[in-house]
Amino acid sequence: MTGRMMRSGGVAAWMLAAMVPGLAPAQEAVIRLEAKRAPEAVAQAARDWAGRFDGVVTLPLDGGWTGIAIGPLPADRAGPLLEQLKAAGKVPQDAFVSQPAAGTVLTPVGDAAAAPAIVAEPAAPPPGWFLRLESFETRPAAEAALARVRADLPQAGLWALPDGWFAVALGPVPREAADAWLPILSQAGVIPKDAVVNPAADLGTAVDAGAAPDLPAPDAPQPLPPLDQVQRALRWAGHYDGAIDGKDGPRTQAAIRAEIATARGSTDPGTALRRLEERRAAWSRAQGLAPLVDAATGLRVTAPMRALTFDRAERALSIYGPKDGSGAALILFSQPGGQQELLDLAGLVTALGWVPSPERVVSRDHVSLRGANAAHAATAEGWVRDGRAEGYVLIWPASDAETATRLAAELSDSLTRHAPGANEAPQPAALP
Repeated sequence: MTGRMMRSGGVAAWMLAAMVPGLAPAQEAVIRLEAKRAPEAVAQAARDWAGRFDGVVTLPLDGGWTGIAIGPLPADRAGPLLEQLKAAGKVPQDAFVSQPAAGTVLTPVGDAAAAPAIVAEPAAPPPGWFLRLESFETRPAAEAALARVRADLPQAGLWALPDGWFAVALGPVPREAADAWLPILSQAGVIPKDAVVNPAADLGTAVDAGAAPDLPAPDAPQPLPPLDQVQRALRWAGHYDGAIDGKDGPRTQAAIRAEIATARGSTDPGTALRRLEERRAAWSRAQGLAPLVDAATGLRVTAPMRALTFDRAERALSIYGPKDGSGAALILFSQPGGQQELLDLAGLVTALGWVPSPERVVSRDHVSLRGANAAHAATAEGWVRDGRAEGYVLIWPASDAETATRLAAELSDSLTRHAPGANEAPQPAALP
């Protein structure tokens, strides 16, 4: 017996086996899929169906039409097979079984000439363990859930359970991997809280098997990097927006869990965070970030200089505008003062519209503003350091918000003072 998988949406749903020889012609039937008149349309439709099934044939019909069908098949198998295919949504709902008249020529399409086909029972799950995410009484509800789940877990599949219900599940994976990832993904909200680990045998038959996810087995524990370094990396990844204080609080722990659940490279926090730092370093190199030593403010910062060009210096500000139509801007600010001067600078940033409709977070010696509109996303951050109010404003295209978040983290981590600013040079005395 020869065979290959039926192709539909890239997922193997049934095994195709060759027809048992020796059946009398009167017992043969076909599953009629559609009919066309124009030769070009017939050829295209036949090729399309042959890309999904073995055993696709064409046959002449009355009135100059040509039918596209699956067959020949034993008549007692054609009806049940058609019902399976309709239930799985693999053939049109108006497809039907017919028995060609004696002498009708069935012309195999493409490599289907090698073996007319019948379809075996739906495939069972491959060996292994699955994260069973949700169960539904009806197939339409399960398919809707599968589409939603696949936005974040594209390998998820759909299974017809032995009790007649349907389940959305993710697998197969080794048992130790399933047990390790279930609490991580559920605590991070990636999968439902009531998801469970099931052996493959409990899932029944595959409606849409999906694919095996890359969920590795647990690693040997590694030490975490210093916590302030961890917080900076998590902020760069978009998981953490708290203070960089090196303290192991609930926000830091939640951000670590979010990183593990998002990257899905390791269940061990130490390993996951070191890999995050490696990703950050590789991203920085790919972005071409470079040191910016600004004479007007005396500040030094790592910045996306491929997108920026110096525009002008005004009092406490040094302004870099977009380069080559990048839509980006960077403003550095520095002046003598304390908390009030810092708040005054934050008010100026807001008044000028550099950070639209900002969310403000103010604490002692620190202020941050974040906002966005249809055109751009912006972040401003300032500190009181050594008797000075200083910081930056980053403006970036709203269409690339993820890069804006990461660049803001780079700016925040790298902003330092290298010299007195030129904007503080003493003014010449007025002539008498």
